[in-house]
Amino acid sequence: MTDTSIDKPTGIRIEARFVPFPRSVSAEARAALAKFVKPDGTLRYLVPNPAPDDKAGWAAARAETEKTIMQRMVDQLAHVTAGVETVKIAGVTVHVGTPATLPADAGKRAYIDIHGGALVYGNGMPCRAGAQLAAQRHGVTVYAIDYRMPPDHPYPAALDDCLAVYQALLEHHAAADVIVGGASAGGNLTAALMLRARDEGLPLPAALVLMTPELDLTESGDSFQVNRMVDVVLQGSLADSNALYAAGCDLADPYLSPLFGDFTRGFPPTFLQAGTRDLFLSNAVRMHRALRKADVPVELHIFEGMPHGGFLGAPEDAELAAEVDRFVAAHWGYKTAS
Repeated sequence: MTDTSIDKPTGIRIEARFVPFPRSVSAEARAALAKFVKPDGTLRYLVPNPAPDDKAGWAAARAETEKTIMQRMVDQLAHVTAGVETVKIAGVTVHVGTPATLPADAGKRAYIDIHGGALVYGNGMPCRAGAQLAAQRHGVTVYAIDYRMPPDHPYPAALDDCLAVYQALLEHHAAADVIVGGASAGGNLTAALMLRARDEGLPLPAALVLMTPELDLTESGDSFQVNRMVDVVLQGSLADSNALYAAGCDLADPYLSPLFGDFTRGFPPTFLQAGTRDLFLSNAVRMHRALRKADVPVELHIFEGMPHGGFLGAPEDAELAAEVDRFVAAHWGYKTAS
């Protein structure tokens, strides 16, 4: 009699192995990857999140994260001439970036920037600096939303803030003149904002830019396993941050995981980006298929060897920036600032 009680394997067991940096990327990209690795080949681990009720710990962690992000932005900010001011729009803190010279045909346009940071980091100075960089790059007024975050303000606070600012800006800008973009957690909120704005009857913007977006808080995609500890930036699961943000709500809800939304009822043309070593690669790939099935115009750009967030200034990053600039210009119908 055959024993059928033994469970059959449902995955692949891989022994410990050395994963070399790819020779197929630029020398600058390989050097960027090496910055995240110790001399013995092990990763420089990210500091774990504080306990949800550790307010002092969260303040310290956010301060340290802000310092790290700003250090990485030093070279970019050195040549920025765009100005920035911090205001309140619909009660939400917003950093407004303005190019030194605003082209006459760009005055009516607006770019809304939603910052990343695993839904728990990235506020303050990095968000403010992001407004300057985007204003310099696109030659339009940029509104960077400094949304509320957990543990003090879990879901739906961040999404509420984004919706409030978007709705307020529609009083001054036609939706067709607005583009919304976000990276990582900002990509999550950008896509979720579109679903909610549509559900509440608001007009949708000209286009979206989703850079390595965190679209699935359930982390069900293949790359969450295959690229674990291969992505030098996002080295493993963000389950603790996701749970803190969701505050007990269903992680598969489309307002939390936009990948599971219904795109057949309307969604803007979308630019999607990820890298072959990106933990969030599956998010972009699956979102691309979902939008294609719904006949939504969409571009998918996957970069060789790229981890979450890019290569810190390698030629591949410039190539990606040029693709974004082209996409944005096409959906505004004018040439962006260089």
